[in-house]
Amino acid sequence: MVACAGALGVVPPPADAAFPCANAGLVPNGRNGAAVDAATLCLIDRIRARHALHGLRANHQLHAVADSQVASMLRWNYFADIRPSGQTPLALVAVTPYRGHTSGISVGQDIAWASGGAGTPAHIVAEWMASPPHRAIILTAAYRDAGVAVKPALPSVLRRGRRGAVYAFEFGVRR
Repeated sequence: MVACAGALGVVPPPADAAFPCANAGLVPNGRNGAAVDAATLCLIDRIRARHALHGLRANHQLHAVADSQVASMLRWNYFADIRPSGQTPLALVAVTPYRGHTSGISVGQDIAWASGGAGTPAHIVAEWMASPPHRAIILTAAYRDAGVAVKPALPSVLRRGRRGAVYAFEFGVRR
C-alpha cells in the first residue's frame, strides 16, 4: 500500500495532554530533522494507540529508505511513491538488510508535502489521517516497524517555491 498527500489545509488535532509529542509543531529546517522525525513517529504511535494498535519500532533500514525517497523526489523533481526509474517502495526495502532471514516482508509508504510553515509533523499527520488511503496505512495492525524522513524543501514540479517540507514514512513488517 502506498499513498501520497499534498497540502490539504487540514487543521492539526489538539495536543493530547496525557501523551504529548515533543516538537510536533516544529517547522522543518536543515538542523532539526531528527526532532521532526521523532515527533512524526510519536504522533503516528499516539494515533495507533487510540485505535488499540501497538506502537511502531524505529528501524534504521526503513529510515534510510524514507530518507532516500525524499532525497530522490527533490533531486529528480517529482512527487510520487514510485520513482521515475520504476522502483516501488517494496523494491527499495527488499534490497536492504530489513528483509534479513525472514520468509517475506510487507511495506507501506505515506508521503506528503506542505508549503511554507504548514510542514509541521502535526499538520502532516493530520493530513494523512484526513485521507482515507493514508489513514488505512497508518491503521494497518500488521505493521511493526517504521522509518520517517523529512527534508525542508519542495520539488519545483509542485510550483510552490522551495519553502516547505517533503515527508516519507515507511511502514514494515517481517513475516
